[in-house]
Amino acid sequence: MGVTTRAGDDALRQLLSQQLDVITRRQALVAGVTASSLRHRLGPGNSWQSLIPGVYLAATGTPTIIQHQMAAMLYAGGGGVITGPAALQQHRIRGPVADLIDVLIPASRRRQDVAFVRLHRTTRMPKRIWRLGPLYYALPARAVADTARGLTSLRDVRAMVADAVQRSACTVPDLSAELNAGPSVGSKLFREALTDVADGIHSAAEGDLKDLLAKSGLPMPLFNASLYDDDGTFIARPDAWWPDRGVAVEVDSHEWHLSPHDHTRTLERQRRMAKRGILMLPFTPREIRTQPAKVLAAIREALETGRRPQDIRTEAE
Repeated sequence: MGVTTRAGDDALRQLLSQQLDVITRRQALVAGVTASSLRHRLGPGNSWQSLIPGVYLAATGTPTIIQHQMAAMLYAGGGGVITGPAALQQHRIRGPVADLIDVLIPASRRRQDVAFVRLHRTTRMPKRIWRLGPLYYALPARAVADTARGLTSLRDVRAMVADAVQRSACTVPDLSAELNAGPSVGSKLFREALTDVADGIHSAAEGDLKDLLAKSGLPMPLFNASLYDDDGTFIARPDAWWPDRGVAVEVDSHEWHLSPHDHTRTLERQRRMAKRGILMLPFTPREIRTQPAKVLAAIREALETGRRPQDIRTEAE
């Protein structure tokens, strides 16, 4: 094995510490690792391993997710920014699971996809980023927009957009700005999902309900409108509300609540509505997806028998 100087050893250790034990071939050579030493380190049973061509992990064992992301950034070159599902994961936004790491690079850079790295040349490199140590991520709105353009299911896009807004990771105006500034190719579902969320859709399950009602011929409700007594006391914010008939629908499932406490609050809210004479219909997401005729029949019957409440004020979201 070749010998490096003490200064070279120090530089190498410092670089590895800064880059999560991930290093490029060029960086290693500049730090004083000779070509023969590098071959030895990468040999069978030795301490380094190749992650992608020209990018190495200076450790044994299975690389972590962030080490893979560090390798993707190093391969992309200076200024690369991680976007897509990998960025959504860091922002704690519900999104698709992907084996590839998406990295934004300047349009002028010529580099090809490799292994688990998918590069996106763009003239819209982010001016602001979210940083985790040496890793650079697109802000939530950009990560959502970039992911949305690669999806083929409106339900999946709507769930992601709704989750981002519900978690206050970004706002509807933030997402609208990304929609308008980005490419039109692949934006149809993103545009539809954003319109739904702006209209009050908060989850994929509520989106399923909206889609079902839109095809039914029934009057469309207000989504997530706030209900108040005449004295201004807040009653509830049902998922769907027909003010002319005093009918509310709640999509009731642990899947769409953050904790058992939230679920308990949902039940209390439903009791408050029932106490004021509101016809409240709870459905699970599964019922909406698998028993649409039953759901529509129950809503139709309620709308036929319900009456406009006299002491409830509605404020649309």
